[in-house]
Amino acid sequence: MTDKNGTRKDVTAVGSRVRITVSDADADAGGTVACAGVVIEDYQDMVIDRGSVGRDWAPVQRWAIALDDGRLIFANDDDLTAAE
Repeated sequence: MTDKNGTRKDVTAVGSRVRITVSDADADAGGTVACAGVVIEDYQDMVIDRGSVGRDWAPVQRWAIALDDGRLIFANDDDLTAAE
């Protein structure tokens, strides 16, 4: 996770409240919306380098996040910020 000053902070863990910006299917021209949720799983042991699988689509994301609106999403450290 990166703080507002661009400093890396590894404080994400299962149970952490986080914020993430996701695509908004209802928005015109690919809009985004900030969402909050709780980290429910860490897949660090399953994350592999894209080059080692011979493809660049469907990459494994580290964190499973249950958003407050009921959706389940997956993200990497750089996609998350701590929820306040």
